[in-house]
Amino acid sequence: MKTKLIRSICAGALVSCGLLMAPLVSAQDTVRPEVGRPLNQASDMLKNKRFKEALAKVREAENVPNRTAHENFMIERMRVSAAGGAGDMEAAIKSYESLLANPKSSASDKLLFVEALVNAYYTKKEYANAIKYAQRYQSEGGKNPMVRTLLIQSYFQSGDFANTAKEALADLQIDEKAGRTPNEEKLQLLANAYLRQKNTAGYVATIEKLLNFYPKKSLWQDIISRLQRKPGFSDRLSLDVYRLQVATGNLTSTADFMEMAQLALQAGFPGEAKKVLDDAFAAGVMGKGTPADVDRQKRLRDLAAKRLTENTKSLSAADEATARAAKEGDALFNMGYNHVTSGNAQKGFALMDEAMKKGTFKRQEDAKLRMGVALIQAGQKQKGVAMLRTVKGTDGTQDLANLWVIFAK
Repeated sequence: MKTKLIRSICAGALVSCGLLMAPLVSAQDTVRPEVGRPLNQASDMLKNKRFKEALAKVREAENVPNRTAHENFMIERMRVSAAGGAGDMEAAIKSYESLLANPKSSASDKLLFVEALVNAYYTKKEYANAIKYAQRYQSEGGKNPMVRTLLIQSYFQSGDFANTAKEALADLQIDEKAGRTPNEEKLQLLANAYLRQKNTAGYVATIEKLLNFYPKKSLWQDIISRLQRKPGFSDRLSLDVYRLQVATGNLTSTADFMEMAQLALQAGFPGEAKKVLDDAFAAGVMGKGTPADVDRQKRLRDLAAKRLTENTKSLSAADEATARAAKEGDALFNMGYNHVTSGNAQKGFALMDEAMKKGTFKRQEDAKLRMGVALIQAGQKQKGVAMLRTVKGTDGTQDLANLWVIFAK
């Protein structure tokens, strides 16, 4: 936190306590003129925000010999107001702790002193003391959520990632139970704490929550990258990964666009390959570089266009009959997907549905994943999400399906 903010916090707490305008004489106690005079002058200076001058007047009062306990109490009250405004954290902390230990301070004032000490120690990066006072604040019934946040941040800054995760997770579970949107900062702290502990499962689960509520391109890039490095993730899902990267805006390099198009062509989806390449050229990602590079990119786009023309001609009734007669549904399903990616969604989904009803695929979960993705891409999110929620598998299919569900939301 910046000094200006700390000043504001300190001054605000003190005004709430009535310290800035506190009377210097009570019925039970008196302050001698040689002490009261500089304190009254300091009070006037505080009203005009002349904090450093006020602090000097407080020191003048402090130099009076043989001070009474009450005079010392009033000096500390005025010093904490002046020090807070002047940004003198050392002086403010000293006074806060002195007033906190003083029986003359009320319980409500003491709670505000504790709150101010949390802020002050956090500002000074003395995290152990910030944690101590934050815990005290909570145990004494303090309700300011900022103190709770500073407690968790202090755990993190001091390297206590286990307690960071424990406390942040507890807050998030309370939010979830109450139906509230979780705090983004606490989600980030939780994710970082899990990362520092090398708790991959906890980290990924937290990033998924962040994507649910605070989606960012960089978060998508991180979680997709981690998914590909996950033990047991299958290389055959590379094209499926590229589809998610396209949807989240994370396919940006010429090499990746070209590889995705090539994989789509190899899988027998020229319509998808052509669209990927057309989008890359339109975005200026492709069509630049050395003459040899540009020529290679254009040849790949021409090949995709040629394959699409050939594929369109082959999507005949006879081909459909052959695909229907096959024992497995893959050919019929892929034919339907080609219709979808070529702009004929109604026909395509009808064939894909028919293939799904056959229930015989080389890889059933892959088919359900791609059906769900195709539905989302076509704008039928509700149907797509329902399909994706049925996807199982430990080789990356279910993980990808879960991410697409988050994306669809």
